Amino acid sequence: MKLIGLDPGLRATGWGVIKIEGNNLTHVADGTVRVPANLKLAERLATLFKSLSSVIETYRPNEAAVEETFVNRNPASTLKLGQARGVVLLVPALSEIHVGEYPATVVKKSLVGAGHADKGQIKMMVKTLLPGAFLKSTDAADALAVAICHAHHRRSQIRWEDGAQAVHSRELADKGRLE
Repeated sequence: MKLIGLDPGLRATGWGVIKIEGNNLTHVADGTVRVPANLKLAERLATLFKSLSSVIETYRPNEAAVEETFVNRNPASTLKLGQARGVVLLVPALSEIHVGEYPATVVKKSLVGAGHADKGQIKMMVKTLLPGAFLKSTDAADALAVAICHAHHRRSQIRWEDGAQAVHSRELADKGRLE
């Protein structure tokens, strides 16, 4: 199973692909989509879309995870970041890839154990959890952190769903015996 983590940004969007085999996580690739600031907004969004589509086509992940953005003080910047995030969510969704979303504090807590870790701590933990990963940028490290977070949370989700399915199956079996 391959997962892609995405850290949205209008100027730089980080991406990172990991592979899950049992309990092992392996680094596959990472990078950053850099969008020229001199382009008009629509052209920047189109560039982001095309670049991320190429990454998805190249690595063919089974699932995606996107970091939720925080609202900053500048409404115009927040709106533009939200539009970039929309493109980041759209690209895997158009490829019919399930997309998980995680707040930055959850990503940080999943990796470092604290919801307010700095970028240096995140980068160090990504390198620890993915030995041999050469991180091309802090945006790519953040994206890999999102992928790792999703890998950890998806295991819990699968266990929960398996447990719920088992309970449901037992209820159906019991109901069949009662009739």
